[in-house]
Amino acid sequence: MASLKDMRNQIASVKATQKITKAMQMVAAAKLRRSQEAAEQGRPYATRMAAVIANLASGVSGDGAPKLLVGTGGDKKQLLIIATSDRGLAGGFNSGIVRAARAKIDALTADGKDVSVIVIGKKANAQLRRMLGSRLIGVYDAGRNPSLEIARQVGEQVAGLFESGDVDVATLYYSRFKSVVQQIPTAKQLIPAAVEGGGAGIDLKGAAYEYEPDAEGILEALLPRNLTVQIFSAMLENQAGFYAAQMAAMDNATRNAGDMINALTIKYNRTRQAQITKELIEIISGAEAL
Repeated sequence: MASLKDMRNQIASVKATQKITKAMQMVAAAKLRRSQEAAEQGRPYATRMAAVIANLASGVSGDGAPKLLVGTGGDKKQLLIIATSDRGLAGGFNSGIVRAARAKIDALTADGKDVSVIVIGKKANAQLRRMLGSRLIGVYDAGRNPSLEIARQVGEQVAGLFESGDVDVATLYYSRFKSVVQQIPTAKQLIPAAVEGGGAGIDLKGAAYEYEPDAEGILEALLPRNLTVQIFSAMLENQAGFYAAQMAAMDNATRNAGDMINALTIKYNRTRQAQITKELIEIISGAEAL
């Protein structure tokens, strides 16, 4: 049985851990507000971009349609872009994204598809690199804050792989921030560009527009930029979701530490009381023997 000194040390250790988890909870709560605002402010731009592309795509068809819009016509070569955070201590936040992506990878592999993967975030890399092996063709750090430059680099790599014929379909996996208590692992198809229901149609109010250059030329310029926008928007959503998940995880850890401290304190008091009682009995027994 542990001595009283060992119990005191254990209680002190748990109290120190509780202080750390409480501090991390407060930091996550403070950062969550800014991250949530950034994610919400980024949604209208991504939504409007999807709406513009959907509006332009409705008048484009045939051989003149950009390849990023219509794809190659096949789905043999699949690319998954999996975005997580660089850090942990956020419950099942990162694991939820990776789990959804792994299920898709397994399904595609079972169907005989060629699967390649780009990861954004150290946690995705750590969880997937052994499983994927040569399928992992790109690794990027998410960073402390979402970076448009990283999103641009990823978008350029994806576009380059598509243009070289190494990719038929590209899908982005990330966690969509819904509320402080709910983050939803989400898959979004990037190539071919998903325009069905991608955004609300633009109300022209009876006006007729002529595009200069033509719609095909505008789409050729917008579609590569749309890759960057959608990836950056996903990174913003991920950051907000990460801090929400971390705040909840650290709150639970703080509560559990408090429960453990109470249980250890009760055990310590009972052990101490038993020890005192034993010593009193020994003293009384010795006195009676004399």
